[in-house]
Amino acid sequence: MEKTFTEADIKFINERGNSLEKVQQQLDFFIKGIPKINLVKSATIGDGIWRFSEEEILPLVSYFDKHKNQYTIEKFVPASGAATRMFKFLNEFLNEFDADNDTINSYINKKNAKDVSIFIFGLKNFPFYRELKEKTIDLFPNYYSLSNDKRYYILIKTLLSEEGLHFSHKPKGILPFHVKGNKIVTPIEENIFEADFFKNENDKTKIHFTITKEFQADFEKITNQFSDCEINFSYQDQSSDTLAVNEDNTPFRVEDDKLFFRPGGHGALIENLNALQSDLIYIKNIDNVSQNHTSVIATYKKVLGGVLIRIQYQIFDYLKKLSEGNVTEAEIAEIRDFAENKTAFPLPEEFNFFQTAYKIEYLIKVLNRPIRVCGMVKNEGEPGGGPFWVQDDKGRLTLQIVESSQIDLNNKIQKRIAKEATHFNPVDIVCGVKNFKGEKFDLNQFIDQNAAFITEKTKNGKPIKAFELPGLWNGAMAKWTTIFVEVPLETFNPVKTVNDLLKSSHQPDNG
Repeated sequence: MEKTFTEADIKFINERGNSLEKVQQQLDFFIKGIPKINLVKSATIGDGIWRFSEEEILPLVSYFDKHKNQYTIEKFVPASGAATRMFKFLNEFLNEFDADNDTINSYINKKNAKDVSIFIFGLKNFPFYRELKEKTIDLFPNYYSLSNDKRYYILIKTLLSEEGLHFSHKPKGILPFHVKGNKIVTPIEENIFEADFFKNENDKTKIHFTITKEFQADFEKITNQFSDCEINFSYQDQSSDTLAVNEDNTPFRVEDDKLFFRPGGHGALIENLNALQSDLIYIKNIDNVSQNHTSVIATYKKVLGGVLIRIQYQIFDYLKKLSEGNVTEAEIAEIRDFAENKTAFPLPEEFNFFQTAYKIEYLIKVLNRPIRVCGMVKNEGEPGGGPFWVQDDKGRLTLQIVESSQIDLNNKIQKRIAKEATHFNPVDIVCGVKNFKGEKFDLNQFIDQNAAFITEKTKNGKPIKAFELPGLWNGAMAKWTTIFVEVPLETFNPVKTVNDLLKSSHQPDNG
């Protein structure tokens, strides 16, 4: 089995900016396998997840509003992905529907294609309907002479085809999501509007989108409208691409016998996040926006920020005392209690027997880490990672956001724990990325490299295995201080398929 690379391979790897050491490590992972994560139990209210009463919410909101001016705050929005999955069922319809012989109803009944039925029934309520119809008539002047079945077919074809609107090729961020008055609103704009909650009077609101270069002009056309915002872009660097292999774990090769590299998943964006210099960074997916729950969303953004600022203030105070070295055993016991009960990092039983100097050193290591406060919503069957207590290779329990691909679902115990999850991760996160001295953490030092995973894909019609880097909020943040906070379901309004735009949170509020 091939374990080494040719001189031509090494030259190619270096030219791409990849690390030969990391590529070899990826190949070793393919060959030896990646250990699955060890779930101990799901995180629940009172056991890993904080829940605040209505009486506790207002003080946290006020605390955030009072202190936010002391920090530089930025919003980080991964927005480079194309909307392909959003229109998957419509692409399948175009591939399978015989416009000359089938009827829409026969296709829906034959394929049990309820999603196609919902799309057609709700067509006039989509924010892009007027543009779609005008473009369709422009491309098909005989539109009105066609049967209803053919009209629907060519509308869908226009929506997705290159000569039409080509929506499945474009990133979600620039697509029409909402209608406000007579204005079509994109997810980019909604993310900018939402960021108003942390706006400081004398500063521009900072927002960072990760995008693909191909669509930068489209993004800028939208963002240039917002002169009161400082909006920046970055790309997923090709040096973070990962090696693909054949089914026998030998490197997959394309034309000219070159190695084939693929984007390493959203875990590669830890590099983009690491480049930001703000004190506090909010992370949210581009498609999780709403036009009807904005007040609730803003409130809980402030709650998460209030929790972070409070916890960080206490951690910094403790770290200053510990670094000065003049702490009493009583203060060490207080800090240990805080580490275990507030930052969810149980210390070893033998900690009490450590020498004082080593206790101090140990507590500094435990507390001196980036901090993330993550919103968690009740599990309503949505796909996504969940909050769990996980045992690491040193036997320590930590709180982690875990995806199903990281779990050994063939293990009955692990499968049972996974099913017991009461909450899931909507990607509603605020991060503190500087230490108690005001220095920026190097986030690469807090990644669990073993939290990567392998997926099955195809390339040129051939099966391949792809290497996914530890996810941005999974293994890439595995060694952060982690706090989970319950947030209401109204804060989670993702658009995973185009039909989600028909939900109330995405429709005009006419009430």
